[in-house]
Amino acid sequence: MSKGEQTRQRILERAAPLLNRQGFQAAPVSEIMRVTGLQKGGLYNHFESKEELALAAFDLLLERIQQKVAQVHRSHSSPLAQLLAHIELIAAGGTQTEGGCPMANSMVESDDSNPALRKRVAKVLEQWRALITHTVARGIVAGELRADVNPDEVATRVITSLEGGHLLCNFYGEPRYLRQAGQFLREYVERDLRVSGAPAAR
Repeated sequence: MSKGEQTRQRILERAAPLLNRQGFQAAPVSEIMRVTGLQKGGLYNHFESKEELALAAFDLLLERIQQKVAQVHRSHSSPLAQLLAHIELIAAGGTQTEGGCPMANSMVESDDSNPALRKRVAKVLEQWRALITHTVARGIVAGELRADVNPDEVATRVITSLEGGHLLCNFYGEPRYLRQAGQFLREYVERDLRVSGAPAAR
């Protein structure tokens, strides 16, 4: 990694928590300068604009979250276990970063005034939905999940419950809302999705 690439990475590492906390669009350049220790010229030597910096920071945070989720899926052999571990990781705060969940924060922030961020959020959401639907579909084939389960509907319930929990956590400063969302989803999987008598998740 060149010196310039190292500096760019250092800027992202320091700016990402601020942008996630204050808003990828709302955070003032003066605050970004403060946390990075650079003047505007130094920042814009590595990023063409504040928007480019914000999008790169969003990508950095989401890449790390996706790596954690992928690791959880690799750590379990059965689709049912992967689905439950996926829920547990997020419900336990394992994907939280400073300032809360970047997905929840960005969904609130990415209105029509920030189409580039909205496009990024939409792409990540579709990747997340695809991962859950694929996991559920494999669980049906494996005989772990009921054949009449709709994978897309499951993905919607998982995402809305977890992101709703994140929003309540951020608003009230209380992690219990996310834990409660996780408990609801675990019960939902065991009660409504799992095939009765299916082997224990592994």
